[in-house]
Amino acid sequence: MSSEPSSAARPPSIDPVACARWAAWPHDSSPWLHEEIARRMEDRLQWIRLQPKSWVDWAPVSGGLKAHMLLRQRYPEAQVAVVEPTPQRQAQARAALRGNWLQRLLKQGPSFAAPAESSAAMLWANMALHNSANPQALLQQWHQLLAVDGFLMFSCLGPDTLRELAEVYQAQGWPPASHAFTDMHDWGDMLVQAGFAEPVMDMERITLTYADADSLLAECRLLGRNLHRDRFAGLRGKQWLAQLKNALLALAKPQQDGRLALTVEVIYGHALKPLPRLKVQSESTVSLQDMRTLLSKK
Repeated sequence: MSSEPSSAARPPSIDPVACARWAAWPHDSSPWLHEEIARRMEDRLQWIRLQPKSWVDWAPVSGGLKAHMLLRQRYPEAQVAVVEPTPQRQAQARAALRGNWLQRLLKQGPSFAAPAESSAAMLWANMALHNSANPQALLQQWHQLLAVDGFLMFSCLGPDTLRELAEVYQAQGWPPASHAFTDMHDWGDMLVQAGFAEPVMDMERITLTYADADSLLAECRLLGRNLHRDRFAGLRGKQWLAQLKNALLALAKPQQDGRLALTVEVIYGHALKPLPRLKVQSESTVSLQDMRTLLSKK
């Protein structure tokens, strides 16, 4: 699967309508893989000396409700705002994270009100960016929420994700198995375009194995959807499903005791929001809080 060009405001392969539907899809709980990736990303915070007094958790229902509590333990004195993309997800996050009555009385739980611009010292976004129909706009939104010298921590899927499944679909002459995932170098370029500085990108590959095709397909349904604009236009029948399951047998790896294997490429990103640079133009826009910060450091 090829990466998307960094200059694209909207990845050409993503269907915005399907993207919006998936963003509102209810979760009984956060996907286990997202929780595991969030745990690994949270462990990286030990190397960051900045201690945020306020932070934003972006889409924790999908990104990891358990991970949210890990972050609360790491920064127990910090104020946290929870942002979800849809009212349904916001209600679910509120029910899961608001705490007991005493915590609410003492205002120890998170805020579910929209955070103010330039208010957060950290923005945490786990496994959200690769499902955005307009990732450049999303990066700019995150940039606006961060205070100067605040930092972004995010993870997303990279282009080697589901490469085995993509090969199966291609061999059968079917439409793409998933939308394309952006390369980490392109994410670095897009971070700079959005106003971030000093982006640090890293990646790892995780191999998932399954006993049979049924368990593999059940996992894929839990973790996401095919948002490609050229995906199958309608529902498939039992005959096609049997053909798919038979084709998936090609994913069996002898070194994995004959289990079916799928690759997941995980990209981790970290970037700072620097002081705004004022350029001599016919019109320049800087938030009031950023302007105050800029002037105070002159």
